[in-house]
Amino acid sequence: MNVEKINKLFNQDLVAVNMGLESFADNLKKEGARAIQVNWKPPAGGNARMAVLLAKLGRYLKGDRANQEAVSRILKSKPTLVDISTAGEAVPGMQKKMILHAGPPVTWERMCGPMRGAVIGGLLLEGLAADQEEAEKLAASGDIIFEPCHHHDSVGPMAGIMTYSMPVWVLENKTYGNRAYCTLNEGLGKVLRYGAYSAEVIDKLKWMASELAPILKKALQAHGEIDMKNLISQALQMGDEGHNRNRAATSLVIRELAPYLVMLDEEREKIAGVLNFMHTNDHFFLNLSMPASKCTVDAAAGIEGSSVITTMARNGTDFGIRISGLGVQWFTAPATMVDGLYLPGYQAEDAAPDIGDSVITETVGIGGFAMAAAPAIVKFVGGSPKDAINFTLSMYEITLAENDTFQIPALDFRGTPTGIDLVRIIETGILPAINTGIAHKDPGIGMVGAGLVKPPEECFQDALEAFVERYGD
Repeated sequence: MNVEKINKLFNQDLVAVNMGLESFADNLKKEGARAIQVNWKPPAGGNARMAVLLAKLGRYLKGDRANQEAVSRILKSKPTLVDISTAGEAVPGMQKKMILHAGPPVTWERMCGPMRGAVIGGLLLEGLAADQEEAEKLAASGDIIFEPCHHHDSVGPMAGIMTYSMPVWVLENKTYGNRAYCTLNEGLGKVLRYGAYSAEVIDKLKWMASELAPILKKALQAHGEIDMKNLISQALQMGDEGHNRNRAATSLVIRELAPYLVMLDEEREKIAGVLNFMHTNDHFFLNLSMPASKCTVDAAAGIEGSSVITTMARNGTDFGIRISGLGVQWFTAPATMVDGLYLPGYQAEDAAPDIGDSVITETVGIGGFAMAAAPAIVKFVGGSPKDAINFTLSMYEITLAENDTFQIPALDFRGTPTGIDLVRIIETGILPAINTGIAHKDPGIGMVGAGLVKPPEECFQDALEAFVERYGD
């Protein structure tokens, strides 16, 4: 030991560099010493297995061409509302005895309560069953084909049930030519997507098919195609975030269609019914923002070497993701519970696990990723306006770009965080921010609240393992 050098060292004005708990640096400062706190975290949050996998990725960690291409496709996409049709006529591969559902694949035996309730309602609506008991027997018989909406270029909120005769929005990505489909939104309360299937629920669905959709179709034909990307951009600057707050976007759609609705050769009462339905249903636009997001992010799917997440979805039993460079393979883990606010008379014990395809909005940079644009959303999902801003800021850590169209006034018109990167999620330990509705755990009851939910980290870890197996050094 060189005593002279040690004495020289400690006779200098020393500065401590602290990595870890900030309290260590704070204690030094209180004693008059100089200390610098380094904001450092171990790779993968200290998960040794994930850290080893990250080390094997090499050039895929940052800035690779595959991810640049994926993000470029997302940003260049132009989702456009082009038509209203029916699932049987428009949705690829749809069959009369097929029921599409939200989330990754799931069998009748594994379906949660609200999804079972929605399936029962779908079978009653299609006339395939006469009552609940008959519907349950048919669903369990093997005669009904259950497949994810995502396997048919479609998305569905909550239970996400889509049947053959249901009217659907038809959206087209004008840049790349791919399409996406979604049913029309029923409103809040006791509705099919939350698992309700009473006579009033079925009657509303029949009215939507016989009056609402045909009248809206005529108005859309008279108006012409509607640029959804531009409309969502406007809504973000008016206090929406595109997932659970859609008041502004719904109002913009009404503005677009109202002049053409009132000119239709239809009974005044029917036109008034359509306008009133949209006016009293702030979530009317959700079923447009979802397929707009779907046809946008689908353009980034299947890019060799890309770690961009192209699908996040849940069925009330499993949470699933798909990765651009891994094709159509699902990575799943048990769905988690939503932390939120409950409607009067309900509490956490009544809730079903996280459910729905609406998290497709987050994959394209809106929804939970744009909460800073919608501070009023906290009255619906909980938290404070500051929390909403912090959620958005944290999402920049796990995304590859800032959206050049979707901008947030409260952040000096900074673009929303866009292009969720699987690798960055594992690197940082930050999970995607998701806000969502809460369905009752039992079929036939419906919505009981709304809140925020953290997806299960296991599915992201499994996806990284598969990604490294395919692309690692």
